[in-house]
Amino acid sequence: MQILILGGTQWLGRELAREAVRRGHEVTCLARGEAGEVAPGARLVIADRSRDDAYDAVLDREWDAVIDVTRQPGFARRAASALAPVARHLTFISSGNVYARHDEPGADETAELMVPLESDESTPETYGEAKSAIESAYREAFGDRLLVVRPGLIGGPGDASGRSGYWVARAARDDGPMLVPAISSAAAQFIDVRDLVAWTIESIERGLTGVFNAVGDRSTFGAFLDASRAAAGYRGEVVEAEPDWLVEQGVAEWSGEGSLPLWIVDADWRAFQDRSNAAARAEGLVLRPVEETLADLLAWEREQGLDRPRGAGLTAERERELLARLRHSSVE
Repeated sequence: MQILILGGTQWLGRELAREAVRRGHEVTCLARGEAGEVAPGARLVIADRSRDDAYDAVLDREWDAVIDVTRQPGFARRAASALAPVARHLTFISSGNVYARHDEPGADETAELMVPLESDESTPETYGEAKSAIESAYREAFGDRLLVVRPGLIGGPGDASGRSGYWVARAARDDGPMLVPAISSAAAQFIDVRDLVAWTIESIERGLTGVFNAVGDRSTFGAFLDASRAAAGYRGEVVEAEPDWLVEQGVAEWSGEGSLPLWIVDADWRAFQDRSNAAARAEGLVLRPVEETLADLLAWEREQGLDRPRGAGLTAERERELLARLRHSSVE
């Protein structure tokens, strides 16, 4: 197949290109080329998607499939207009953030969506509305030629955000006391990037259309933490802190520097990591055991350096500081 990937120089886009090349397809990536290199075997077409002429260099043929991963509605609106006449099929990698509510465990693809963002440019605060707008633009242009993939948290080797690898890396760093939020029964759900891209490319090969939650099987934070400790051989003490106390100490939830990943405070988001993947499972989504993902993720984390500055998680110094405060407060 002739596959055009809009992007392809960052983690998910590059992995999609890598998988498509591995399967023998001819892959072209259209990007500015500033975020990184394309996967070996793929061709890079340099273009600025904010320009009206961004797609001129790829309009000289009919594409079997186009894949887009953008979060910018303006990029997608221009792509929809330019590529709809020359593409047989389009896949948009959307997000579970498009849903209007995140407090219904097991919700499926029929759940209400956020109102689409009118602006062409998104911010972190309007991420869900932006992805909803992009879905709308592609749906209008491609109709029944559209596949929408809605992942939640994507993890696995190469996750530069630091979210999926924090706990196994922390367990491997040392056997000192480990600070964790007291949320062992809270939902936790993520998909290995390799399973996501394999299913996506397979679905494109089959011409699959429709909307699918491409998420992992439902589990709990406690189970994920136990698996992370086991993968790293951690033998130390696990110290739980109540969410309210962590918030008081300025510990961030979910992601980013100074956070404890996978922890969500807001009750309105308690089911963000608890969506149904039944439709994708029915269409062939295969998920590897979490133990395999964590083993491979730990190997990658070791290569990057367990003590490196992270995009998500606590530094060793910050963790020790918080543990000291917690112990002091418990004896007052």
